[in-house]
Amino acid sequence: MTTLIDNRQEPGKRTEAAPGVKRSRAPNPTPSTPASLYKKREPIYPKLAHGFFRNLKWVALIVLLGIYYIVPWIRWDRGPGQPDQAVLIDFENARFYFFFIEIWPQEVYYITGLLILAALGLFLATALFGRVWCGYACPQTIWTDLFIHVERFFEGDRNARIKLDKAPWSLSKIYKKTAKHLIWIVIAAATGGAWILYFHDAPTLARDFFTGHAPATSYIFAAMLTFTTYSLAGFMREQVCTYMCPWPRIQAAMIDEEALNVTYRYDRGEPRGAHKKGATWEGRGDCIDCRQCVAVCPVGIDIRDGLQLECIGCALCIDACNEIMVKIDRPKGLIAYDTDDNVVRRMNGQKPRLRLIRSRTVIYAVLFAAVGLIMLSALIGRSTLDMNVLRDRQPNFVLMSDGSVQNGYTIKVLNKATFERSLVLSAEGLPSPSIRVAGQTGLILNVPADEAVDFRVTLVEDDLDLIDTRSEFVFRLSDPDVGDAASRNAVFVAGDSN
Repeated sequence: MTTLIDNRQEPGKRTEAAPGVKRSRAPNPTPSTPASLYKKREPIYPKLAHGFFRNLKWVALIVLLGIYYIVPWIRWDRGPGQPDQAVLIDFENARFYFFFIEIWPQEVYYITGLLILAALGLFLATALFGRVWCGYACPQTIWTDLFIHVERFFEGDRNARIKLDKAPWSLSKIYKKTAKHLIWIVIAAATGGAWILYFHDAPTLARDFFTGHAPATSYIFAAMLTFTTYSLAGFMREQVCTYMCPWPRIQAAMIDEEALNVTYRYDRGEPRGAHKKGATWEGRGDCIDCRQCVAVCPVGIDIRDGLQLECIGCALCIDACNEIMVKIDRPKGLIAYDTDDNVVRRMNGQKPRLRLIRSRTVIYAVLFAAVGLIMLSALIGRSTLDMNVLRDRQPNFVLMSDGSVQNGYTIKVLNKATFERSLVLSAEGLPSPSIRVAGQTGLILNVPADEAVDFRVTLVEDDLDLIDTRSEFVFRLSDPDVGDAASRNAVFVAGDSN
């Protein structure tokens, strides 16, 4: 099992580094005064990295933000009288629409299945590639990355931002800081505004929102998400990942020594030392202690200290290190996606290997496939007609003047189709049932498209000698036009069983 190193040290206490890795030369904090225990958090100024993984993060940022902002505006024709928004969480009508799929409240197990699939997919990805979700797809990472880009646009790269923060206030500093925060607020507001569009018709809500006619809940939730985005991505940043998110602690159970992680190859980098032009590389490693891997890190850690709790696996340190390796004419890959097992194998003179198929990855993949197949089969065999039956208990039964017995039921019919249905109601399993539907003369139940309708039904049985005091039977609904049918078990009470 790979062990995460927590760099949040207790005062005066050091943590052990990975084998062959030198610790930072920075002095340890000392508990000489109480103030040292409450030292102000130093801000992190990540430097802009250049390379494959930085470009990959740009692609992920653009694609994922594009999906988030654009999806509510996509239209999907579901027929007359139906919402035409492709993805819509309609609380008012208790529906969840996802393109061609419509989820009713009675089908909440589909949502459960999706959550299980998401969890298993995340487990599998972590077992294979470490914290790839945190580094590329987590909303906190995406919006923080965007906010840092805005900050860099107005205030400059790492050194310029450090210099600006230390400089006295001036018109230039006020302009840069104000402009940065205004753009942050615009992005945060767009984030909150896009979120509420998933719960109402997007064009209608967007118009009503700016004219003051939107529901009060829309303004409340838009303001809440605006505030959280602005504060979490603008100010708290890496603290969310380190202190608020449980995933860094859970992931330790998902990875092992053969999981691919962003890894400092200390077998190649140690012993490290400053680079001198013309100096020989005999007896020393490739790491020149330039600390560029630390400069680009959005959480401010040193990857050379090993896998750590704070690391989000963004791989920007790989790009920074590769850039330095090119400059000093050394091979790339001093920091790379690698396994702890491979580092040890190279140190022992063995050939490195990549084992993606391992017991835990197989288990996660099999579970993922099994849940996916179960959900797929359920969707394929999903009926557009359903019913629920509730029997009256007050009174439990009614003895009629002719000696027959009457029971009352409430039948809720769910028509999930996009067309109106005329359904035939019958009772099977009783000798001679007589059914009456309140408000109509026949046994044809007309149910509008995409509606749930309650029907008050009474059932009378006069052949009491042929049934028990409690007899089970089946209510059946059939659609002669389409061929669909639905049934529910019910109980007919003919007398007191006591």
